[in-house]
Amino acid sequence: MVRQDEAAELPGSRQPPQRAGFVELLFDVVLVFALTRLSDRLVEHLDWRGFYSSLVLTLALWWLWYRMAWTANRYDPTRPMVQVMVIVTMLGALLMAAALPAAFEAYGAVFAGVYVAVQMLRHVWLVLFGGDGYARGVSIRILFWFGISAVPWIAGIFAADGPRLVLWSVAVLIDYAAGVLDFPTPWLGRAGLRGHAIAEEHLTERYRQVLIIAFGETILTSGIQISPYGFERVRTAALLVAFVITVLLWQIYYYRAGELLPAAIAASRAPAFVGELASYAHLVMVIGVAVSAVGDRLIITQPLGEAQLSRIVVILGGPALFLVGRAMLDYATFSRVSWSRPIGVLALVVLAPLSIALPPLLVAVAAAAVLAGVATSNVLSWRMYPRRMSPPPEVPRR
Repeated sequence: MVRQDEAAELPGSRQPPQRAGFVELLFDVVLVFALTRLSDRLVEHLDWRGFYSSLVLTLALWWLWYRMAWTANRYDPTRPMVQVMVIVTMLGALLMAAALPAAFEAYGAVFAGVYVAVQMLRHVWLVLFGGDGYARGVSIRILFWFGISAVPWIAGIFAADGPRLVLWSVAVLIDYAAGVLDFPTPWLGRAGLRGHAIAEEHLTERYRQVLIIAFGETILTSGIQISPYGFERVRTAALLVAFVITVLLWQIYYYRAGELLPAAIAASRAPAFVGELASYAHLVMVIGVAVSAVGDRLIITQPLGEAQLSRIVVILGGPALFLVGRAMLDYATFSRVSWSRPIGVLALVVLAPLSIALPPLLVAVAAAAVLAGVATSNVLSWRMYPRRMSPPPEVPRR
């Protein structure tokens, strides 16, 4: 009998991979397009409803990428059967990204239909070719939960804009709740995924890659936005500020926690649990970077434009969300949170009402100043008070 703490393998595979496969890197190219389309949607729907609806769509895309990343972590991505699965998932992600701007209008059937089809087919494929009996049991459990969430996903296709948002919110909640609860299934119990050994180098590499893609999308957006204007003085200044913000976000991410995450997962008594915590931290950071990219677009196209609350929320909210995710990563790596994270978030929140009379460019300068303070504090605190890795233990379940 195969123990639950053994890594699942396909027939003929050896050990879980420690590096991302080339087909996984190809999949990531689709994410660049998806983040660009997300940015387009936010710019067109720059209000609270637009923020929330974009969040629901982003969570669906992330769950597709996230489950694929963990599947590739447990199976050998060089196997033809796995590569076929990744390529089909990549095609689905491409279609979903193309439908994203009008997912709550004309292309709801494409977005939700493809999402459900890809998630279901992937785990049917794993049930058929997924190695040992325990691995197939895990796929059956996950398939069971995707079958439940498929109901509101499909029902939302036939609903109007408002009810569709409600139904899809329920569907996303079911998907994420199933993962958090470890896919409990009648007569089968929980999947036991958190008891598995994982390839920590592979998993953290995937997290870093998706965050680098998000950073790359901000730079791509900035370059595209300034091109029609040439090098006008104010817009060039806005481009420089946008670039500085991106570099500061990268520095805040990578310095220590982002660098030490693989070792923290390897040293943990519950590596899969720490890897899961890190995944949600990266989700929040990716959302923060995506929102920041919208802010970059605003400050370049309208650097001295009229101050509006929605613009201020985007310009300051992106970095604030990133710092929240970075605090979560601190906890996953060290079981504690550096004070610079919540202080930085608080500073950005306080700046929001004070910036109502400022043009977008100056709001972005203020955000960059806060991030520079967090980055500087990060470096100084580490040099003065170096910390040891201490990943949190898994929370016991009843």
